[in-house]
Amino acid sequence: MFNVLTVTWASVTVVLVGLLIYRALIGMREEDQLFLASGEEHMAREQQVLQARIAAVNKFAVWLGILSAVLLLGVAAMWVAAQLGTQR
Repeated sequence: MFNVLTVTWASVTVVLVGLLIYRALIGMREEDQLFLASGEEHMAREQQVLQARIAAVNKFAVWLGILSAVLLLGVAAMWVAAQLGTQR
């Protein structure tokens, strides 16, 4: 059971790191401020699409972060329980 929980935690954490890297890559094209002329409305739409995509990725990243933390606590609790059981 300990190995299954550890592999599950590692898998979730790898997916989380990949998602954070993806968010950083798509966030590189996001601008803090836009100064647009009359013919550049398409740039504003592109920024809105990027913001929506980043918001969606953030939502999944938060949930995966919480899941990773809970699984890590579970792994730690099982390790402590196993260590206390072997000392008796």
